[in-house]
Amino acid sequence: MESLAVFNYSLSLCSPSDDHFIPKHPRPSPTTSFPAPRTAMPKLEVRCAAQAQSAEPKPKESKLWGGRFEESITDAVERFTESISYDKALYKQDILGSKAHASMLAKQGLITIPDRDSIHQGLSEIERRIENGEFEWRTDREDVHMNIEAALTDLIGEPAKKLHTARSRNDQVLTDFRLWCRDAIDAIGAKIKHLQVSLVKLAMENEGVIVPGYTHLQRAQPVLLQHLLLAFVEQLERDAGRLLDCRVRLNFCPLGACALAGTGLPIDRFMTSAALDFTAPMKNSIDAVSDRDFVMEFLSANAITAIHLSRLGEEWVLWASEEFGFLTPSDKVSTGSSIMPQKKNPDPMELVRGKSARIVGDLVTLLTLCKGLPLAYNRDLQEDKEPVFDSVKTILGMLEVSAEFAQNITFNRERIQKSLPAGHLDATTLADYLVKKAIPFRTSHDIVGRAVAVCVSNSCQLQDLSLDELRSIHPVFDKDVYEFLGVENSVKKFSSYGSTGSACVASQLGDWVTKLEITKGV
Repeated sequence: MESLAVFNYSLSLCSPSDDHFIPKHPRPSPTTSFPAPRTAMPKLEVRCAAQAQSAEPKPKESKLWGGRFEESITDAVERFTESISYDKALYKQDILGSKAHASMLAKQGLITIPDRDSIHQGLSEIERRIENGEFEWRTDREDVHMNIEAALTDLIGEPAKKLHTARSRNDQVLTDFRLWCRDAIDAIGAKIKHLQVSLVKLAMENEGVIVPGYTHLQRAQPVLLQHLLLAFVEQLERDAGRLLDCRVRLNFCPLGACALAGTGLPIDRFMTSAALDFTAPMKNSIDAVSDRDFVMEFLSANAITAIHLSRLGEEWVLWASEEFGFLTPSDKVSTGSSIMPQKKNPDPMELVRGKSARIVGDLVTLLTLCKGLPLAYNRDLQEDKEPVFDSVKTILGMLEVSAEFAQNITFNRERIQKSLPAGHLDATTLADYLVKKAIPFRTSHDIVGRAVAVCVSNSCQLQDLSLDELRSIHPVFDKDVYEFLGVENSVKKFSSYGSTGSACVASQLGDWVTKLEITKGV
């Protein structure tokens, strides 16, 4: 769990705002926190022209790339192009990558062993300062890479100037970003499993409960509540699988590709790749610095997960309504109204439904960002990080609160039981009965349809029809027909693999208990 806590900590360094992510005081936390509300507008400082002219402008630091420039960039350009306000979340991955790079440079004789050791020690000190809230993030140093490298130079001097040998920010940022996304996938995977466990435990608590199954939001067939809950568990398992597939494809190392063409220096890309637990170096240096497939795939997987959670939210919001009344959320996961005293709202799941739009939007942002870019790197790609940070933070919150909601709801069995007679849920089972009597299915469908019409006219259920009434529709009916009528009998007749039959659902449930390593009674 240490890696998950570290990941959550790096994510908590920034939070969504109208502009960029607002820097937060860096303090490790196992959960994502939100920025404090702004209680007052910032004061505007008004100065007269004479004061403005007499004020001494703060001298600007020379850019690490500024050798060929004669003038400094304007303040407006600096504000517009900076990314440190949000990419500082990559600090841990940046330091990890730099240490691996320095070790490789030393092994290849491009820097000395003492220089390597000095760089490692300096980077460790910078990491300590960041995590203790002692590090100054400077906008004039543009991004996380320049901030750390400039701070390292301030700290250890000349050896720091050797660190960027055979490396560009183009391959550096993608190395950091792939490492960060890899950690994010692991964190999301853990949250998915937690929600799956919560749903399976909820299913275990509701053995034998039959609920109406719906198609077109109209009553269709009776299903076991356990079966319905396990359907969401199956969806989540595919979500986890997509993330793991994405992790496999993103786990290739761009470090050493440099700006786009590689380098003539004798570096060992396989060494840095192995040191950072990548599968291998990326084979094509142009592809290495321009590829954002892994980001789009990651956001696509998140979006599909969000849609599944949104559907779960919709189901439970409907079921919590007075019209359904199938479940009651506890006060712990409900909110009230500022004007209507009686209200008890399932707001967390409404927000799960709503926040799915953000995650879909994050994916669309990336797809649109990348659609017209020429090879190789373009500054547009700086805009890839905020949508990813937002998507990850949002999906983690959605998964967490969905599990919390699942742990704090009660299904209203009496209300559900009273609702079951409506809708002729056993009609398809009655058609199966006729098929077993050698009646073709289409003919069976018509016969049962006529039986339902009789029930509608008489305001009764299929099981209420007498044998004579059924035989007036078709003579094949016999007294054994009543073994197929009624929701309880109907559910008992389901036997196909994956169906809602009691034995089938028990098997499904047992498989999930084993797979998720759930201890019964705990």
